[in-house]
Amino acid sequence: MASCRFFFCNSPVFSLHPLKVLARPSQSPQVCFFKYNKFTVLPLHPRQLRTCSSSRSSPPTMNNVPEGYRRNVGICLINPSKKIFVASRLDIPDAWQMPQGGVDENEDPRDAAIRELKEETGVTSAEVLAEVPCWLTYDFPPEVREKLKHEWGSDWKGQAQKWFLFKFTGKEEDINLLDDGTEKPEFGEWAWMSPEQVVELAVDFKKPVYKEVLAAFSPHLE
Repeated sequence: MASCRFFFCNSPVFSLHPLKVLARPSQSPQVCFFKYNKFTVLPLHPRQLRTCSSSRSSPPTMNNVPEGYRRNVGICLINPSKKIFVASRLDIPDAWQMPQGGVDENEDPRDAAIRELKEETGVTSAEVLAEVPCWLTYDFPPEVREKLKHEWGSDWKGQAQKWFLFKFTGKEEDINLLDDGTEKPEFGEWAWMSPEQVVELAVDFKKPVYKEVLAAFSPHLE
């Protein structure tokens, strides 16, 4: 398991197009529209990418994902109270997780994280605060690997994740687990939790990565 340092960067708040919002899967549809917020685009500070220490002889980098692992992004979204967004999985009882999703071919991981955040939570107003500069991996348990092999049509050992820390700058009514309704929902409920609760309620095979991620982002969570 890679142990990573992290770096910070300033980033403008991103805002996407107006969209329909469904408050919760169990509620009747409500139509809301976002207003575009005007903001000044700030130049990014030069990135000081520190080398990840690892037990591997060649630690995973942006272009060096371990063979057999699916490229994925993870999103740690925090609110002004420094609580972390998690949602309950519909396919695994009592399992909660932070948003995540696959990286498309030739897609930049940061762009993938912004896209997945919108698709899984409906959030379009957030600011990138930090990222873990290396890929963190976890292996699928045999039964999960077999299930996903049939769903995805590919046999992956597990996932290599690039993690980003986002600060939520919108309103809670913006959060919509169905997004525009075109994708099959993955989550049933959502909540803001402490780092300890996030780890405790995660599935066992993701706990080590969650601990790494939350340790890296801990200055923003205190």
